[in-house]
Amino acid sequence: MAVTTKYLGEVENLQLATFVVGRFLFGIDVLNVQEVLRFQRMTRVPLAPPVIVGLINLRGQIVPALDMRRRLFLDPRAADERPMNLVVRTEDGAVSLLVDEIGDVLELKPSAFENTPANVAANVREMIRGVYKLGNRLLFVLDTEKTVDIGWTVSVLKTTGPQIETHQ
Repeated sequence: MAVTTKYLGEVENLQLATFVVGRFLFGIDVLNVQEVLRFQRMTRVPLAPPVIVGLINLRGQIVPALDMRRRLFLDPRAADERPMNLVVRTEDGAVSLLVDEIGDVLELKPSAFENTPANVAANVREMIRGVYKLGNRLLFVLDTEKTVDIGWTVSVLKTTGPQIETHQ
């Protein structure tokens, strides 16, 4: 992953759209974010993998919705909690990531980027490009394409594995 972009020989900071899933903070390159929406009604898809919660109609565009809690092997959200939609652009079109909370756009220095900690479960590690330390919290930088790759998602979901683990 290129954490930096070069323009006329200068290194620019990376801008990440942040969101919370469970107790973890994640970020995706802001250039991959199409829009952020409150909870939308979904149409269920028969025989779809559990990570695909349904389809949303986004101004006439049909967009699959992936539950990031399931994707990250975290506990399900409470029945009375409504997720937010973070719609991202991918090579195959738009995909909605269902997240617990939308954060801010952060501008971070490439020099502060670090490798993914070794204590992150292998089945989740594949989606994470690296981390930033933000005070007493880690910001996990997601690889958008791997996060929404349904084929990869289905093969990973067939294996049961631990959640994200961070030892303090």
